[in-house]
Amino acid sequence: MSTLEIRDLHVSVETKEGAKPILRGVDLTLDSGKIHAIMGPNGSGKSTLAYSLAGHPKYQITAGTVTLDGEDVLAMTVDERARAGLFLAMQYPVEVPGVSVSNFLRTAKTAIDGEAPALRTWVKDVKRAMEDLRMDPAFAERSVNEGFSGGEKKRHEILQMELLSPKFAILDETDSGLDVDALRVVSEGVNRVHAKTDVGVLLITHYTRILRYIKPDFVHVFVDGKIAEEGGSELADRLEAEGYDRYLVPASA
Repeated sequence: MSTLEIRDLHVSVETKEGAKPILRGVDLTLDSGKIHAIMGPNGSGKSTLAYSLAGHPKYQITAGTVTLDGEDVLAMTVDERARAGLFLAMQYPVEVPGVSVSNFLRTAKTAIDGEAPALRTWVKDVKRAMEDLRMDPAFAERSVNEGFSGGEKKRHEILQMELLSPKFAILDETDSGLDVDALRVVSEGVNRVHAKTDVGVLLITHYTRILRYIKPDFVHVFVDGKIAEEGGSELADRLEAEGYDRYLVPASA
C-alpha cells in the first residue's frame, strides 16, 4: 500500500505582473488502487496540480507539502519523482524527433528500475501492450510522438503507464481530443493497468464522458485553485446535469 499525500498546497506561476497564485490550499490523499477524478472549469488549477506534482519548473510551490510514502516529493528532482513512482500522462504529449518509441521506453524502464529489462521478455511485453492498445507495431520504430495523431499520442501515454508500472499515475485530460473509439481504447488501457496492478490514478478531466468507462472511487471539484466539493461517482453525474455554475455564481442573499 502506497500513499500520496498533499497538504495545504499553494502554487504560483510567474507572469509579467509578478507571481500569480493558482493553487490556494489543496488537501488531497491518494491511496494505492484507488481512482480519483478531478473535475472543474477551465482555469481552476487542475493541470497546475498535475505539473506541480511532476516537478515542472514553471510552477513555484509557495506553501504546503507533498509526500509519497512519507518521502518529501517536493525535495526530489523530476527524475527522482519518476523513480519514486510518479507518472504523468500529459494533455499535450511532446514530440521527440530522432528517438524511437522502443528506445525511449526501454531507456525509461531502465532508468526507473535501475537495470535494463531482459530483452526477450521486454519485447514480448511491449508487443502485447501495443496490441491491447490497438497500436500498429510499426510505431515502435517511429520517433516519439512525431507525426502521431492525437489519439495515437494518448495511446502511447497509456503504453508508457503500463510498461513503467508507477505507484501513482496522473492523467491530465487524457480524454482531450479523442474520438469515441480512441476514448474507449484508452479507457480500457487505464482499466487494464489498474486491474492488474495496485496503481493509484489521479484522473483530471472537464467532462464526464471518460468516467463512463473509468469508474472513479472519488470525485473532487476544483474551483479557483482549491477543492470546492468532494464525493463519490454520483458527484460526476450531478456535474453532468448541473454544470459548474453553482460553484461560480455567489448565492443570493
